[in-house]
Amino acid sequence: MNTSVRRIQAILVKDYKEFSRNLAVSSMIFLPLILAAFYARVGVDTIQGYFMSINITFSMVATYVQCCLIAEEKEKNTLRSLMLSPASTSEILIGKSTLTFISTMLIVGGCMYLSGYMPRNFVVMAIALMISAVFYIAVGTFLGLFAKSVMESSVIVLPVLAIFSLGPMGMAYIENYPILKVIEWFPSVQIILLGELLEKSFALGDLIKPFAVIIGWIIIAAIATVVTFKKRMVD
Repeated sequence: MNTSVRRIQAILVKDYKEFSRNLAVSSMIFLPLILAAFYARVGVDTIQGYFMSINITFSMVATYVQCCLIAEEKEKNTLRSLMLSPASTSEILIGKSTLTFISTMLIVGGCMYLSGYMPRNFVVMAIALMISAVFYIAVGTFLGLFAKSVMESSVIVLPVLAIFSLGPMGMAYIENYPILKVIEWFPSVQIILLGELLEKSFALGDLIKPFAVIIGWIIIAAIATVVTFKKRMVD
């Protein structure tokens, strides 16, 4: 096992211990599961209904938990020590994101199971869900670098919840308010459109737009995160 993997593993273990001790943060991951179970009980069986709990998972787990993990490092003044350690920027960011990524995918899988959602093309949807998780984790890291405490991080992620997780509900008003067409470019909407596409006959070219849009969001979020992270290193 090389040094890089050891460092990432050490950061992962450290994050897991801190995450498991912080019940205020760790308990949040169960909210999407409760929502998915509720939707299944009331008989919601539309793609938009299935993805409501999934998009909530991305905000409440991928973004919120990641933001809290970074903010907690800052609050305890351990993030600076991590930045000045022999670990590279990529090792730190990957290590700090691994726990969140695993938790996100487990909760997404749980939501799909509880709501009874099974896409016709599971492989394509799984890939889309994984790259979507990367975007939300990058946003969580970016916001965590600005949050001064765990308490502040719970507030700073609210715009992400409102814009990306609840934003798709605005699609119903696009005909009346054309300005809302911008919502169609949100990653949370693109994955819904992808889910609807997979339920019909589709060509490989039809997958280009949703994947390209989501990857574009990832690139923007990743650049902003890395630039901010490196600025914090020289503060």
